[in-house]
Amino acid sequence: MRENPVKHRLREGKASVGTWLSLGSVTAAELLVPSGFDWLTVDMEHSPLSWETVAQMVGIIAHRGGVPLVRVPLNTIENIKRALDLGAFGIVVPMVNSVAEAEAAVRAAKYPPAGVRSVGGILRAMRFETDAATYRAGADEEVLVVIQAEHRLHLERAAKIAAVPGIDAVFIGPQDMGACLGLHPESTEMEPHFWTVLAACRAAGVAAGIHTPNAEAARRRVAQGFRFVAAGSDAAMLDRLARAEAQIAGGRTAAAGGGDVME
Repeated sequence: MRENPVKHRLREGKASVGTWLSLGSVTAAELLVPSGFDWLTVDMEHSPLSWETVAQMVGIIAHRGGVPLVRVPLNTIENIKRALDLGAFGIVVPMVNSVAEAEAAVRAAKYPPAGVRSVGGILRAMRFETDAATYRAGADEEVLVVIQAEHRLHLERAAKIAAVPGIDAVFIGPQDMGACLGLHPESTEMEPHFWTVLAACRAAGVAAGIHTPNAEAARRRVAQGFRFVAAGSDAAMLDRLARAEAQIAGGRTAAAGGGDVME
């Protein structure tokens, strides 16, 4: 059975950097696999993706040797089960604001007796290059469980949430956290809140993660101790490169807008 290198890196205390797939493009997903990112997260929360398209994206990423993760649209058994049955190497669960919600995410991602994930799906074992029985025996050890910190309620309970068994990383969503707190996501006033999550994760022995707008910001966050770090997204990279190329080529002045995107 193929190992999940991201989960193993995090267990070893190392950093892992990936990016977000928000365009919903199978072609973009395939093109990004050899780019060097450790993982690619298919975003179902804020994109109009069907499960069929997600299955294709997960499949092509895994087939080309990448690590496909899926951010589910909501913290439910149905969403988590379907993402994992498509062969995702891990899930990212948005807006987890309590111990009970964190425990529910873990249970949904684990087979009995550790959880309540049902046995089924024909793609899960294929993505891990193994048979169904071997996948069933090893999935709980290889599937990555990431929950998101995006609300003041999470900040108030950060230490207890991070300590929930089965969580591999707590991933900060600066946009939603900033909106909840009434702060710009890149404001220096956000830093103490980010450090609250980082401290909670360090105490619990799990990886702290954060979405950053670009590679430079990702490097800074890794240096600060964040270990599950997203550098921009496919949409942001396309926007940034297209504007730069158009201006170099002498095209019309790029319109205001676009730019770096953080989740």
